[in-house]
Amino acid sequence: MQQYHFDTLIIGSGLAGLTLALNLAQNQKVAIVTKRSLQDSSSTWAQGGIAAVLSMEDSADAHIRDTLVAGAGLCDEAITRCVVENGPPAIKWLISQGVNFTRDSNNETGYHLTREGGHSVRRVIHINDATGKAVQSTLSTKIRTHPNIAILEHHIAVDLITSSKLTHHPDNQNDRCYGAYVLDIKADTIHTISAHNTVLATGGAGKVYLYTTNPDTATGDGIAMGWRAGCRIANMEFIQFHPTCLYHPHAKSFLISEAVRGEGGLLKLPNGERFMPWHDERAELAPRDIVARAIDFEMKKRGLDCVYLDISHKSSDFLKQHFPTIYTRCHELGIDITRQPIPVVPAAHYTCGGIVVDRKGKTDLGNLYAIGETAHTGLHGANRLASNSLLECLVFGQAAAEDILSLSSVPPVSLPKWDESRVTDADEEIVISHNWDELRRFMWSYVGIVRTNKRLQRAQHRINLLREEINEYYTNFRVTGDLLELRNLVTTADLIVQSAMLRHESRGLHYSLDYPNLLPQAQNTILRRKEFELASENSVPI
Repeated sequence: MQQYHFDTLIIGSGLAGLTLALNLAQNQKVAIVTKRSLQDSSSTWAQGGIAAVLSMEDSADAHIRDTLVAGAGLCDEAITRCVVENGPPAIKWLISQGVNFTRDSNNETGYHLTREGGHSVRRVIHINDATGKAVQSTLSTKIRTHPNIAILEHHIAVDLITSSKLTHHPDNQNDRCYGAYVLDIKADTIHTISAHNTVLATGGAGKVYLYTTNPDTATGDGIAMGWRAGCRIANMEFIQFHPTCLYHPHAKSFLISEAVRGEGGLLKLPNGERFMPWHDERAELAPRDIVARAIDFEMKKRGLDCVYLDISHKSSDFLKQHFPTIYTRCHELGIDITRQPIPVVPAAHYTCGGIVVDRKGKTDLGNLYAIGETAHTGLHGANRLASNSLLECLVFGQAAAEDILSLSSVPPVSLPKWDESRVTDADEEIVISHNWDELRRFMWSYVGIVRTNKRLQRAQHRINLLREEINEYYTNFRVTGDLLELRNLVTTADLIVQSAMLRHESRGLHYSLDYPNLLPQAQNTILRRKEFELASENSVPI
């Protein structure tokens, strides 16, 4: 076990984390902790693109308006304007880093802009249908060669180190973060990493659900660690289900981009009949929450395993040029999208809530930041507008860097080593896999696209039982990566259910059969640790 010190410790390697690192590294020693390789993140899996006002036909006001409409009354208008207005400079920064967006000589911008659900104009800049992968690859190359950036791959954060966890406060300030304990998965060793600033950029929590478009790394780690450290958590009931995940027994978590519908793809029943016009006048281009609920409704009403997304009316050359990744993957599975519709189902996609932060990414805890999907900035409200997520990563990554660089440096603090003197090796690790599977199944069944009071109560009961088992396991046995992820998933699931139980209306991504109407005033759901613990003793009323 060793103690390391850095100016800034970044936990997570998605677009938010990499953007922050590159903006800090000219002046600071930075460490990036990532559970797998540097490019294993939800950002890498992002297909569609980045929404930004780049065309003369577009405007900041139009982008803001589209975001506010999708957010169903819960977007922070000041934050939304800040993010939208910083969109074009963020895209220019990516281009300066070497990102090669898809060109279009017929567009005055010089780049091809596509349109996605909820957008009133074409404003999504992209790299074919693999935007995230291309952006992450470009930035990762720069990260790997930067002398001031240390990359700790196959490392997973165990917990944050805060003033309240130390036997004495190294200073007389309010509670703050001093770094984190980090498990080296391959060496099976826990290191102590101290840092003047720590940043949670671990992404969302899609793996809390049985079906998700997210990679296996999306286990809510940052949200859970921030909660345990005392940060406020907001709007965790708003889990975005992407309407179109490929339905195939061998297609694990493969997303069919929103851009397929943006370029004319039509949703159909098995008999070839369109159904979206029955649900919304915007049809296939309605926001994701509406499209996902419509698909869920039709599947349940008719007993269907899936519905179909048909873009075969477009030319073969068009599809191969605009959607090469989707075309290739479907072809590998025996689906020719130039001739056949694509079988699709909704799947958990994006966590709109998270750790409460200000416009610089600062949390309630001193020297602790949260950016990207881990954070609740106020941009997304009750439903994220397509392709606003990578934009948020860029803008808040740069904003956090600006704030961190404005702070004066302090000498490193000596922190206690991780104590595992009273634990033993686990005797039955099958408990972890069983609990993981049980959690994801009941979350899908009880806390999915459509919710009821009874379903939420059932989920809460099972979460309480699982939490007791997992806490006992965590206390008595040496930690592993799987155990840490499961612990974080149960905490995150608890936050989702508690938030859902507190919202007595249907708004955006949260739809309750018991409360189908909107309340007259939109309010955020804010969870605080002390109130949460008090409520847990008596269960939250419905």
